[in-house]
Amino acid sequence: MARQSKWIRRALTTLAVLVIVVAAGHVYVRGFDLAGQPPADPGTTVADLAFVRDGVREPRGRVLAVVTSTAEIGDSGRKAGFELTELARAWYVFVANGYAVDIASPRGGMPPMNLDDGLVAADHAFLNDADARRKLAGSLPLAEVDASAYAAVYFAGGKGTMFDFAGNPDIQRIVGDVHARGGVIGAVCHGPAALLEVRLADGTRLVDGRRLTGFTNAEELFLIEDARTLFPYLLQDRLVEYGARFVEGPLYLDNTIVDGLLVTGQNPWSTWSVAEGMIRALGHEPVPRDRTGEETAVQLLGIYHADGIGAARRAKAQLSEADRRLLLMHALVAGMQWNLRDSWHVMGLARP
Repeated sequence: MARQSKWIRRALTTLAVLVIVVAAGHVYVRGFDLAGQPPADPGTTVADLAFVRDGVREPRGRVLAVVTSTAEIGDSGRKAGFELTELARAWYVFVANGYAVDIASPRGGMPPMNLDDGLVAADHAFLNDADARRKLAGSLPLAEVDASAYAAVYFAGGKGTMFDFAGNPDIQRIVGDVHARGGVIGAVCHGPAALLEVRLADGTRLVDGRRLTGFTNAEELFLIEDARTLFPYLLQDRLVEYGARFVEGPLYLDNTIVDGLLVTGQNPWSTWSVAEGMIRALGHEPVPRDRTGEETAVQLLGIYHADGIGAARRAKAQLSEADRRLLLMHALVAGMQWNLRDSWHVMGLARP
């Protein structure tokens, strides 16, 4: 009975502390002035994207963007599909730099789309772009794709790719053809699953010995604790098993690896740099583009993890305004991992 009473007192004390923390947190969070950073306008159109409007006019070729056709994670009932942000942002980088873009998927037709909360102007512009939506709704079945028409192929991520990219014979055919002609291969987040079973003319795996990245085990397991049972494999594990020199960066920060004509990114926040890395690999300097507040936040966090809080504070004074919501999200992630020092420092970077 005494032991039970002890646990009751401890539970009540914990509850009281939580109430105080939540109340104090509400007051503290108001100091970040999140209302001063309104979300991107859902009415944004491609005409509002200056880097596209003022981009390259002469046609330079075509890029094939590939998305998944798988809507659910196995038979779990959990949503899969492709990530809109990983398609839309790359789409406009390619278009702004003179490349026409086609969309393909394993089954063709309208692929299952996953919409994040933190959409930026380019994401809304894609949703409002009649040509882009037409190509998405009528995505080409991979079996009908003529690989010789493309200077590059780009694989957007999304959890569905873990089920229908690896081992797909048409992906192997398309990547093999583009690679053999000296074209560029790009993939972001879960997109590198497309590369797993691709073999070169001599029978070796495309990924064997190559420096690359993709969604890491740490990122996957942080979001989905039972990922090892839900997915047929973890992407990092399988890439390493197949001989890749996997380059892992900090959780949920931009990490893009360029190995010759192979350009890969670790997670959704690598999408811009993967697409622009592909443009460089195609032989062009990407058109200038104003960085989003999200990108500035990711840059600040990268500086913090590499060089410490002092360097991050100095950089903050020189950079454009960072997305405070994203900084607070990273502070929360650090707190959930009991990295309280990091959590406190990142919250400091989020203050106006």
